[in-house]
Amino acid sequence: MPAVTVENPLVLPRITRPDATSAPTRPVDRIVASHHAIEGAGFEVWRPFPGGVDLHLTDPFLLLDQLGPVEYAPGEAKGAPWHPHRGFETVTYVLDGEITHHDSNGGGGTIAEGDTQWMTAGAGILHDELPSERALRAGGPSHGVQLWVNLPSHLKFTPARYQAITGENLVLLSSHDGGALVRLIAGDLDGHPGPGSTHTPITYAHATVSPGAELSVPWNPEFNALAYVLLGQGFAGNEARPVSDHELVVFGAGDALTLRAADRQDGPSPALEVLLLGGLPIREPIAHYGPFVMNTREEILQAIDDFNAGRMGTIPAVG
Repeated sequence: MPAVTVENPLVLPRITRPDATSAPTRPVDRIVASHHAIEGAGFEVWRPFPGGVDLHLTDPFLLLDQLGPVEYAPGEAKGAPWHPHRGFETVTYVLDGEITHHDSNGGGGTIAEGDTQWMTAGAGILHDELPSERALRAGGPSHGVQLWVNLPSHLKFTPARYQAITGENLVLLSSHDGGALVRLIAGDLDGHPGPGSTHTPITYAHATVSPGAELSVPWNPEFNALAYVLLGQGFAGNEARPVSDHELVVFGAGDALTLRAADRQDGPSPALEVLLLGGLPIREPIAHYGPFVMNTREEILQAIDDFNAGRMGTIPAVG
């Protein structure tokens, strides 16, 4: 798993280890297994939500898809052809491989290893996400994550925008003892701001925890708290609840998160690879139909009409 890495995490700014007497560690509320599905033009995903857990527990997050990891033969790589979105933000983080993105506003580019594409659909946009010509021609490993972040009702019709966050712009942090590398994509972690600009207050990070090492981080008590295991095995919370590949940990209330990697890692990864997610719940009604997420059924019907009438944009001509 290439992503973005450093040889010695101890050269990085360190995350302060929370004091258990003043910052209670969040307990594990539940552990949810992902559902395996086929999406887009035929690519495999692991999806812990929606479906595996009520969305009021993941609010403001609507969907989490792990794309891969998979090894493609030449000419075999898959993607998601042109489709619309309205009412939320899509965040695509690439760990391995290469994706090309286009949207109806003229945005897009190549999302390479360690890069993040942050697209605010807002009032509506069309886009595609496909393997780059190089990735399609050569084949090879592919691994990524797509996260949907909801928008509150007063921002559902905000103008669409696109942020390209390259791997070199991620904020790299170390755990207190150097046993874990944390890549901060968006939000704040222990006073360190991430590069992603968010409409909804969240924290989003990818951590690599060495075998036997522990990662304890302060966490905004107003946020919910989730940890998703991409690869590897470990333990969540002070209860040391076992967790493994494609499992989501939902934490309860508190001021800190704790995860520990198993001493021995079984599988393709030598370490525990985990996403840390949290945000300020929006607590508004959700009306969801395919690529549209609004607050009422009437708004969904309007979104369908607007898409059919071309009011969300048109697919750009090629060539």
